[in-house]
Amino acid sequence: MDIKTIKRLLTFCKPYMKYLYCALICSLIQIIFTLLTPVLIGRAVDHVIGVNQVDFHLLYQTLIYIALSVIVAEIFDLLVVRLSNRMTYAITKDLRDQLFERYSKLPLSYIDSHPHGDLLSRMSNDIDLIGDGLLQGFTHLFNGIATIIGTICFMLYINIPIAIIVIVLTPLSLVVATVIANKTYKYFQEQLALRGEMSAYVEEMIGHQKIVKAFAYEKVNQETFEEINQRVYVSGVKSQFLGALANPSTRVVNNIVYASVCVAGSLYVVMGHMSVGSLSSFLTYANQYTKPFNEISNVFTELQTALASAARIFDILDTPIEEEVSTPQTINHPQGHIQIVDLTFSYEKNQKLIEHLNVEAQPGQTIAIVGPTGCGKTTLINLLMRFYDPLAGHIYIDGIDTLNMDRSYLRSLYGMVLQESWLFHGTIKENIAYGKEASDEEIIEAAKNAHAHKFIMQLKDGYNTMVSEEGGNLSQGQKQLLCIARIMLMKPPMLILDEATSSIDTRTEKQVQDAFDTMMQGRTTFIVAHRLSTIQKADQILVMNHGQIIEQGKHEELLKKHGFYHHLYYSQFDVQH
Repeated sequence: MDIKTIKRLLTFCKPYMKYLYCALICSLIQIIFTLLTPVLIGRAVDHVIGVNQVDFHLLYQTLIYIALSVIVAEIFDLLVVRLSNRMTYAITKDLRDQLFERYSKLPLSYIDSHPHGDLLSRMSNDIDLIGDGLLQGFTHLFNGIATIIGTICFMLYINIPIAIIVIVLTPLSLVVATVIANKTYKYFQEQLALRGEMSAYVEEMIGHQKIVKAFAYEKVNQETFEEINQRVYVSGVKSQFLGALANPSTRVVNNIVYASVCVAGSLYVVMGHMSVGSLSSFLTYANQYTKPFNEISNVFTELQTALASAARIFDILDTPIEEEVSTPQTINHPQGHIQIVDLTFSYEKNQKLIEHLNVEAQPGQTIAIVGPTGCGKTTLINLLMRFYDPLAGHIYIDGIDTLNMDRSYLRSLYGMVLQESWLFHGTIKENIAYGKEASDEEIIEAAKNAHAHKFIMQLKDGYNTMVSEEGGNLSQGQKQLLCIARIMLMKPPMLILDEATSSIDTRTEKQVQDAFDTMMQGRTTFIVAHRLSTIQKADQILVMNHGQIIEQGKHEELLKKHGFYHHLYYSQFDVQH
């Protein structure tokens, strides 16, 4: 077992130690009354042994004690389970809270390089398995240990020699279970990793079924899934077989112990050193003594899975997060003067992208960024927003280096509309007001400015219409209009429009462009565009290729140069110039 993981997992128990202590006390009381029952049963047996020697008064009295003992034991057993549940689910809740918080702080480079399905699997499946393992541990492991100790005491009280036989032989089952558990640990780790891979693949395929069906790729996807599923099957069979082997292996040892007690106890009864009732009690104890070992062997299987899951969770929690400066700087009255100085960046060390880039945007200017796919347009936006940090160089806003600002503050200075519209499950009103607490009047005004109010009012429930990430019956253009309204509500000092009108028809695009023109007045704006007809009014057009600015100027100026921009612009209209 991974002792380090166990210790770390136990640290999550500290806030809930009161539940643990109460569970232990209740467990001890439950064990005492459970172990008292065989003694009472033995006495009841002794009261009915012999012809015409039945003592009904003592028998009835003993039966009442047995009933009370069983009832008390069951009540405290119920309390143990309830307290254990409270503690276990509180711990898993804390784990989920920490994991979700860590997801929000992880660098985008980590999120982009890991399958999203695997990250979801850790949040749901892995933490559920940790909960199951903890629950098994708290309800069976502690109870089992207490039962073993209590049973030993009672057996020693009844007959020391036979008790020694039980004490010496029974732990062999625990040794067997431990050896098997150590062998299964690696298989449980492998199985969890494969489950994460499967979740990632299924999530990816389900999320892009239109593409799959459009290319008639169902059969190939099915074959890929079956290959992953086969590996999950093989790993699952190995891990579950070894896990299931622990219980029958310990039962063999326990049955040997029980048979030994029967033989030795019978001899003691024949020799008159022990009553039949005492032997009955002892056999019950021998049986109870072996049960905890069986339970503990089952717990080992659950714990192996829980520890493998915990290791995957801690792997995320230990991933370095985006660090902030100790004394962040802010801008009292942002003007939007942006300077990009000698900027260098690449996603891969051996693959160059942006090198020694220099750009300056004056307050209120509109800067358009154009170029072929992969030239670095979106990368530059990612650097402006500090989704990634540059390898060298600096970006200044009103003379302050963005590396000296908190990321959340920096991003609040920009309003960003992406090419891919994103709506969460909620009402249209909630989606528009995602970044700001706003009144209904402000939300409606923003929707009108984005030319979304008309189609919203045509919906059955208007602004209270429920939508989801898929958008429901909303078109791609309508979803984009809601995202634009979301930014218009924020009224940030600077704007970033990354293909913001790419999903909107030409007529609506003109309406939205007019709204953008109003919103962009007095605001420094960066526009990434493929349709060059949308950026003719830009104060400055940056033509990028291979991470470098190869041309720079206004629309008319660049056309007169008959260079790269000229070719790029007229190629969209298929006109030779």
